[in-house]
Amino acid sequence: MSAKGLLFLCVRNSARSQLAEGLARALFGDRLGVQSAGSDPSHVNPFAREVLAELGIETTGHRSKSVDDIDRDAVGTVITLCAEEVCPAYLGAAQRLHWPIADPAVEGLTREESLERFRRARDEIRARLQVFDAVASVPEGPRASEFHASVRVRDLAASARFYAWLLGVQPKEWTHRYVTFVSAELRTNFVILVSDGKELHHDTLYHLGICVADRAAVIGAYHLARSAAVTVVKPPRTTWRGTPLHELWLEDPDGNAIEIYARLTDAELAERPANLEPTFLVAGA
Repeated sequence: MSAKGLLFLCVRNSARSQLAEGLARALFGDRLGVQSAGSDPSHVNPFAREVLAELGIETTGHRSKSVDDIDRDAVGTVITLCAEEVCPAYLGAAQRLHWPIADPAVEGLTREESLERFRRARDEIRARLQVFDAVASVPEGPRASEFHASVRVRDLAASARFYAWLLGVQPKEWTHRYVTFVSAELRTNFVILVSDGKELHHDTLYHLGICVADRAAVIGAYHLARSAAVTVVKPPRTTWRGTPLHELWLEDPDGNAIEIYARLTDAELAERPANLEPTFLVAGA
């Protein structure tokens, strides 16, 4: 996020950009300046005021403004909200984002139909602003060299054929339980594995992950996760059964399993213990 403020633009500065201004002021408070304007300003739509009031957002001081009247020195990011129309041009230096939101102000609707359209626009803008805020200052994370995903499948052979076609690579290896695809072009390591009788549906995901450089990077990712208040499920360890890896297991906000892993060097593989029990990498973790 720019240190300067936000400017929301639509044509009449009546509905969408007014909704965005009110929502952004409520979300950011004193952290960020917020303005809105239009190329052909008219008036603040009463339905915009009403649906913002439903969230406790006051709009008494809101008015429609021309894009020529805004404080350009205070603008760091411009967000245009037009969907069907040509959005106003902004000639100043700023980051530009486009969020196409359907115009909620449609003639000939009942009061309830209009309110429903304005609520839908309000909620779409609010969700986008929440993401904008969430990713504005992301703490340092691990440096990934590869993305990993594993999914369960019903028919290992049929799925192997499909994903060989989809990814454009032949499997790197396979057993009776899994098939592994590695695509250097996509920087992806993808595994399909048998379902073990589990019900499969659109949420068939087994886990996601990223590859990092080495053992030290896995340990570093653990400390970064702790400092970022990310849920650690299994602390850093070296596992020897199956594919030997240095690994760390996290959970995303929805409880999905996330693996951060590094492949072992030949020298590290030579240290494989006889009992194949995991070797923990951080004391007291």
